[in-house]
Amino acid sequence: MFSNYRLWLFIPSIILILSASSCPPSAEQTADSSLRLITHNVYYGFTKKPERKTQWLAWMQAQKPDIVCLQELNEYTPEQLQEEATSWGHAYSVLLKENGFPTGITSRYPLEDIVRTEEGFHHGLIRVKIRDMYLYCIHLHPSNWEFRIREMEKILADIATLPDDAPVMLAGDFNTFSLHDSIYYAHGLLEPFFAGLDSANAQAKNLREGKLDYTPLALLEAAGFTDMEHSFRGEDYTFTGTFPGLLVKEENHGARRRLDYIFVNDVLHSRVRRAEIIANDTTEVVSDHLPVVVDVE
Repeated sequence: MFSNYRLWLFIPSIILILSASSCPPSAEQTADSSLRLITHNVYYGFTKKPERKTQWLAWMQAQKPDIVCLQELNEYTPEQLQEEATSWGHAYSVLLKENGFPTGITSRYPLEDIVRTEEGFHHGLIRVKIRDMYLYCIHLHPSNWEFRIREMEKILADIATLPDDAPVMLAGDFNTFSLHDSIYYAHGLLEPFFAGLDSANAQAKNLREGKLDYTPLALLEAAGFTDMEHSFRGEDYTFTGTFPGLLVKEENHGARRRLDYIFVNDVLHSRVRRAEIIANDTTEVVSDHLPVVVDVE
């Protein structure tokens, strides 16, 4: 048996253990329970507007993202992408390719099961696994509705190979339209704009029988995916779209529209706590597209 003296020696340790078990978790302990993802099309990889690069890097660092999904990383190398990823706290990155209009993903967490696909896609596709989630970085064809439908069908076929209980997210520049936004296109300005593009380029098929095509995102929603930015719109919502930003206000890119989206499947849906387009004085001028963010529990 312990003497009273020995018992008193153990009391401080017992109190310490009990106190630690009753304390709320620290910020460091709870950090792993949340995840912030930002997707952004960065306008030819800043090759046309190099003076905006420093401002964009500072903005990205301030967002403290856990995952970044990027499109139009023109003239980037894997080393350059990783250098910039490190500046916003990410030790992991993947670049689809080094020619054309590459996509890329950076992450605070390890990238697993990396799949790069170029065949059958205009710009290509990256799929990675981060923690328990499968992420697709999207950049669909910019000017052909038929090609975009084929790309979406290939994406859905790939998703069908994943485990049924896997959380899945698609983020990026889909270059297509959502039926949820059709009311904001009732002004009729987009159809003549795209008709002009189609008449000027025999390869372009922006309009489907003279109208905007909503098929790719309709297919995605029919497969059980939710447009997160739309689902978080409140009663006071004002349509901003994601393209074109004020960076290219001197050029004719048609009326403002939403081309950039984040979709999640039913497994992930209930864990999303925030989804919005980030429209402010900075994001309007660092790229021709506005970024989209989600916070996931």
